Amino acid sequence: MPADATLRTAVRLWFALAVAGQLIFVLYILLFYGRAAAAGDFLGWNKVLAQGYTPGRTLSNTALAFHLLFAATITASGALQLIPRIRTRFPAFHRWVGRFYVVTAFTMAITGVYLVWTGEKVVGDTSQHVAITLNAVLIAVCAGLAWRYAVAREFRTHRRWALRLFMVVNGVWFFRVGLMFWLMLNHGPVGFNPKTFQGPALTFLSFAQYLLPLGVLELYFRTQQRPDASSRFLLAASLFVLTVAMGLGIFAATMGLWLPRI
Repeated sequence: MPADATLRTAVRLWFALAVAGQLIFVLYILLFYGRAAAAGDFLGWNKVLAQGYTPGRTLSNTALAFHLLFAATITASGALQLIPRIRTRFPAFHRWVGRFYVVTAFTMAITGVYLVWTGEKVVGDTSQHVAITLNAVLIAVCAGLAWRYAVAREFRTHRRWALRLFMVVNGVWFFRVGLMFWLMLNHGPVGFNPKTFQGPALTFLSFAQYLLPLGVLELYFRTQQRPDASSRFLLAASLFVLTVAMGLGIFAATMGLWLPRI
């Protein structure tokens, strides 16, 4: 059916662009933070992080290092889990990467909450900290349920929770892309103070970074269950618009944040 084909095209286009943007982000993390760490220049992290490496703070510095490492590995491995050919041709690889993905997601959520509520490694206000905490809770819930249904061999339900996990895990990436799209759209910071990194625009984005992708995914699930073609065309059109916005955000983030530091 034309409606089904249009929706599949929109989904594949969104996924391909998202994966490309995430791989650029992974490359940035490895080449900037990884290269500085390999050279023993942990203070170099502070060129980007407002509250990065702090001499003498072993526990918080270790949590930050693991959080950065897991952000790179989980972003790269997440895309591999969603490629159908890899799942069908290399099932053992898919299972082991999936186990690693779930464990890493849990660890990343825990270290993220620790960094937020110790107040040592984050900027922003309480509303942003609450948003990050909710994101961590959703990561833990989605990871646990994806694992549970995989073990129970209920693969249709497992796939849905794995897709939800993919959306909430990538909240950090969605935030950067969304922020750079907002800055490009407004030709500068609007709705927040760039010095304090606080304001209503950032509060909204802190929640939208995972709730918006999660909401669109739920609409996709519901649309698949409805027989009418109009809902598929409407969702496909919405996905095309979101893909264009995401593409602009990826371009702005790549040129403004990531590429200059690689």
